Amino acid sequence: MTKSVPKLQLSRSRDIPFCQLVLSQANVRRVKCGVSIPELADDIAARTLLQSLSVRAVLDDQAQETGMFEVPAGGRRFRALELLVATKRMAKDQPVPCVIREGGIAEEDSLAENVQRVALHPLDQFRAFKSLREAGIGEEEIAARFFVTPAVVRQRLRLASVSEKLLDLYTEDALTLDQLMAFTVSCDHGRQEQVWEAVSQGYNPQAYTIRRMLTEDSVRADDRRVRFVGRAAYEEAGGAVVRDLFQADDGGWLTNVPLLERLVGEKLNDEAAHVADEGWKWVEAALGLPYGHEFGMRCITGASPDLSNKDQTKLDKLLAEFDRLSEEHEGADELPEAVDVRFGELETAIAALQNRPKVYDPIELTRAGVFITVASDGRLSVERGFVRAEDESPVEAGPDDQLRQSGGTPVVTVDGKSIEQQDEEDDVIRPLPERLVAELTAERTLALRDALAQSPDAAFTALVHALVRSAFTPHHVGGCVEIAIKHAYLGGASPDLRNSPWAKSIAERHKAWEARLPTDPDALWPFLETMGAAERGQLLAHCVSLSVNALFEATSRYNDGRVSAYTVERRMASAHHL
Repeated sequence: MTKSVPKLQLSRSRDIPFCQLVLSQANVRRVKCGVSIPELADDIAARTLLQSLSVRAVLDDQAQETGMFEVPAGGRRFRALELLVATKRMAKDQPVPCVIREGGIAEEDSLAENVQRVALHPLDQFRAFKSLREAGIGEEEIAARFFVTPAVVRQRLRLASVSEKLLDLYTEDALTLDQLMAFTVSCDHGRQEQVWEAVSQGYNPQAYTIRRMLTEDSVRADDRRVRFVGRAAYEEAGGAVVRDLFQADDGGWLTNVPLLERLVGEKLNDEAAHVADEGWKWVEAALGLPYGHEFGMRCITGASPDLSNKDQTKLDKLLAEFDRLSEEHEGADELPEAVDVRFGELETAIAALQNRPKVYDPIELTRAGVFITVASDGRLSVERGFVRAEDESPVEAGPDDQLRQSGGTPVVTVDGKSIEQQDEEDDVIRPLPERLVAELTAERTLALRDALAQSPDAAFTALVHALVRSAFTPHHVGGCVEIAIKHAYLGGASPDLRNSPWAKSIAERHKAWEARLPTDPDALWPFLETMGAAERGQLLAHCVSLSVNALFEATSRYNDGRVSAYTVERRMASAHHL
């Protein structure tokens, strides 16, 4: 015998004028967190009421209906309708669809409506936004209809564009929302799935790992190459850029690395050709130059050209205006916008007049060259005036040691006056025998060693002199104190070593000393003698620091051109003590 299905009787529905509705005190929602009445009112005005109100008849003292109805469930919708009436967007007697409840407890109705409500799964929302977009509705309009920002719409559309396989994993809670957001940095579904296979089997399936793996073949938008050529030029050439819509990405990633490298090469070539027109013997341009690329070369310094009377007058006026504005606004917490702009214009104009291109000696220019590279901030770095050892002109002999080109006979002078050669052979001043010269200079060497050992100040100066010659003019012939700095080549250890803070500090200090030291080798010793002991010590410390070598190198048991294991061990131990 078949059991009969019990008959379920649902509550009746009815349209009730809004003026007959009142908000019930039985509504369990007390905390108004997240309740946005104006947005819901706008949504009802655009789409009408999508969900009926649950109401109960208001009874008098004799338990008779009064014609009024209270709303225990749907208070937010009631407040939105109330706002529409108050703003005259809805009549106060507008019929409102209602479900009339009888029996039970009003608080129970309110609690059940809120507890039994299941929020929409985020993926359903993502896909709904995608459907609206495919229907031809723009992002701005979608944002306006659902009272969110266009950025939120773009985020949800991007999430809906991830591989369907990964979206299915997300619905099964096998993929977190953070991980799903990380996959949006790539539009390649195959690559997304490949990365998920790799990270899901590893121990670190974090969102940052996913982002890193998806962008490992791309270049960040803040990379020096991008700053050098410009992102606009890259995109104009057809390059694509991917963005992370869910966290700061500093401009995203450039995916076409070969195109970027080509643009960098072309711009470097153009810059090199422009600099070569200045008349240099050679120009070497590269994205990154190895650390110490200029070692062993002499650096020539140019002179700043004198300002013309017209330019000097212009500079004086600019400086006077700058000083006047500085005095007028001294101590001000914030400058007016017009004044701030003017300060920028003045600084640019003053720098253009004060920092004009240097003028180099034409002869030196024809034997020197230029290094061109890209700095860490993307600016072009041009280092002018380096002379290679093989391009140096032959050292000219002084008047006291000139040799006759014909027979190699020295020209002997006394008190600056040359002695005329006699025609007779006996009167010719002949050079001393080599054996005698060797004996005399050997004794002189020993005498100098003994004297120097008894004069610490002179020894200190001689040490600094030898190290300065080795550090700043390694291609020149050294003096009689045979102490030199042995430089360890570090260029191949790291491609970006020259941009490290230590390399920059060393380069700045080296340039500062180089600017102070005399270019004439004969003037170096007198210059060192004029320096104080403390300042000489600083110069010595800089020179000695250039000889430090704490580099780990491969060793060989046969020592075939490489260091031994013992040498590396001793070097590391010394570095530890240093």
